[in-house]
Amino acid sequence: MEKLPVWSEKCTVRFNAIDASDSMTMNAVFGFFQEAAISHAENLGVGREAMERANQVWILSRISVQVDRRPKYGETITVRTWPRGGEKLFAIRDYDIRDSEDKPAVSARSCWIIIDMKKRRPLRPQSVMDGLPQNEGLNAFSEAAGIAASIEECSSPVKVAERPALYSDVDYNGHVNNVTYIRWIEDTFERGLLEQAKRMRLDINYLNEILPGEVTGIWSARIEDAGTSNDKPFYASAFEGRKIESNQPAFRAELRLWR
Repeated sequence: MEKLPVWSEKCTVRFNAIDASDSMTMNAVFGFFQEAAISHAENLGVGREAMERANQVWILSRISVQVDRRPKYGETITVRTWPRGGEKLFAIRDYDIRDSEDKPAVSARSCWIIIDMKKRRPLRPQSVMDGLPQNEGLNAFSEAAGIAASIEECSSPVKVAERPALYSDVDYNGHVNNVTYIRWIEDTFERGLLEQAKRMRLDINYLNEILPGEVTGIWSARIEDAGTSNDKPFYASAFEGRKIESNQPAFRAELRLWR
């Protein structure tokens, strides 16, 4: 099989990928990106089975996603992803979604770590990344993946949900899947608010795995100084998930919406 520097998949926006606005949801965007990244890793020889043989596993550490236009139901889109080399302990991977006219609708940048499964600690990614395409100059995102602030830095955080990690939340690796976190965040919104958004940006940091049966409390606080006067979102909020039993932070995120 030819190893491809950029992975590309043509997809149709199905009914389960949209909300009441007839537009793709953020958790659907994450789902498309997850599947493309898995397929590309397999193509490049660093997929699940190859990493397991080396007693290693890929772990998503953080990702920033900018949705400039939400694709509609029935649209044909092209989902692309490619590695962008390494940076300290992180392996960088970019993504985009392009419409039928090859115009970008969504762009993203993610940071991954490689975990030694025996020692349960991160490895420097160069030993893996040096053998992969570097794709220098091919940037989906104009900046580094963002770091979401601690909810303690925000004013008046409010607990908005508690979520147990149930069967459908957990993936092959035995912990809550990265897409599930996005769905949990979306489920805290009042009805109709997300449907108003024409553009979105989400930055999320995955801090600690959530295991089956663990209950996570989700806190939210508004971000008051988000954006500029010329491009101010109508909604901006920080989120933090903490394990109820240990009070250990599991994720932090910031979501901004524009009409």
